[in-house]
Amino acid sequence: MALIPSHKPLFRRPTRSLVGKVAIITGAGAVGDGIGNARAAAILLGEDGCNVVCVDRDVKLAQRTVEMIQTEGKGEGIAVEADVTSAADCKRIVKTAVDTYGRLDILFNCVGIGGAPGTALDVDMELWAKGLEINVSTMVLMSKYAIPEMMKNDRSRGYAGSIINMASVAGLKGGTPHLLYPTSKGAIVNMTRAMAAHHAPDGIRVNCVCPGMVYTPMMYAKGMSEEAREARKNRNLLKTEGNGWDVGAAVRFLAGDEARWLTGVILPIDAGATAAIGTDLPKSASVGS
Repeated sequence: MALIPSHKPLFRRPTRSLVGKVAIITGAGAVGDGIGNARAAAILLGEDGCNVVCVDRDVKLAQRTVEMIQTEGKGEGIAVEADVTSAADCKRIVKTAVDTYGRLDILFNCVGIGGAPGTALDVDMELWAKGLEINVSTMVLMSKYAIPEMMKNDRSRGYAGSIINMASVAGLKGGTPHLLYPTSKGAIVNMTRAMAAHHAPDGIRVNCVCPGMVYTPMMYAKGMSEEAREARKNRNLLKTEGNGWDVGAAVRFLAGDEARWLTGVILPIDAGATAAIGTDLPKSASVGS
């Protein structure tokens, strides 16, 4: 039996380069120069050569993200003002990306809100419906217009496009004081799995990131005491504080060639918070029946 010469590799080595790729990131702005999840992802994608379409309702915030991409990376970027609850706006975002850069490879659905407070007993149902629209339906709308453009891409590496949806560990564990947020994030988790199955024949990879209690502008802009910040940090196994860069790095990985064989993945970014029943057990504690 003839042996395959060891000096001739069977498979092409994966690369982290995103040169020539085009991404859309929704919710790409952040307060001031703060590093939120979407802004971090935009900068890191740009660092590896990606051209990034930064979408936000406040175009000034998106433009600041573009400036950061141009300062720190190899890629380029443009800011687009849009409301992703609008089908017309979602269609326009995708058209702008293709008209500007000629293609679309990556979509990071990052728009989301805390949404309506309350339990099933007292939640305002109009706010409930709006929260589901913003947190879940916007991802469907953006994907609706992005996927046909991704399908036009070459599939020599086994896939044509990559979609990453933003969920939360709240969508894996629940248990928050309010009903809307974990419900919507849980919906995103299973929506991701369903989308991965639906669009794999077209070469579209669909994955999901589930951050834990990361310290981002969305959290601290409203004010947070040092005591609360410390308590959040201590609710994970590593007892370290996460931030937007941690989430952005995971998005960059899932977006690119190194993750070419990953789809339907639900990735917690939480320093182990979802890996144990409790995170405050003493070192000598044991679990048993």
